[in-house]
Amino acid sequence: MKLERIVALVPMRHDSKRVPGKNYRAMCGKPLYAHIIETLLSCPEIAEVVVDTDSPTLIEGLSKNYPQVTVLRRPEELRADTTPTNEILVHDTSLIPADLYLQTHSTNPLLKAATISKAIRQLSELYPEYDSLFSVTRLQTRLWDQLGRAVNHNPAILLRTQDLPPIYEENSCLYLFTRETLLNRRNRLGERPLMFEIDAREATDIDEEIDFLIAETLMKK
Repeated sequence: MKLERIVALVPMRHDSKRVPGKNYRAMCGKPLYAHIIETLLSCPEIAEVVVDTDSPTLIEGLSKNYPQVTVLRRPEELRADTTPTNEILVHDTSLIPADLYLQTHSTNPLLKAATISKAIRQLSELYPEYDSLFSVTRLQTRLWDQLGRAVNHNPAILLRTQDLPPIYEENSCLYLFTRETLLNRRNRLGERPLMFEIDAREATDIDEEIDFLIAETLMKK
């Protein structure tokens, strides 16, 4: 199977609990969502960019400024805060056919087109040995669990942090998967997912107010 038609999916809610209106809040002169949309549109591998949303503000802004983007109005039954993202993706992929789907978020405004293209190439070259891909951030720091037990180091041996074996955090910047994997597992990750490392600064995710300020500062520099 060749992964020829690649579609990007960007779910975006109107409301946000911790950073009100963050998806359409201005960052460096344009709405936050505009940054990831423009990045995706500049990726030659992506055939179509799709936004799933319940937001009148986003629908109006996308229609006016990005008419080439396909907008899916999220059904009422999928609008609850507790609705899993995977169920939204099952709905979206039933409407938009593709060999491979790329899902990302508007809250990753520093993600680069070159990084996305590299991830697509890596999975395409290794598929079906690897059936999906997710992005991660490398951590080399001393980690402990809630019971005070060392996770990735021996407290009796004080290694430099750069010499610790790396551990990886799923950063939610991007996922690559097929609809078959999504339906079979109700998950973006297949049985053999490929980890794709992204630099921590590029992987900055806006979850709290301070994250918005950090991302804006990094973007300006």
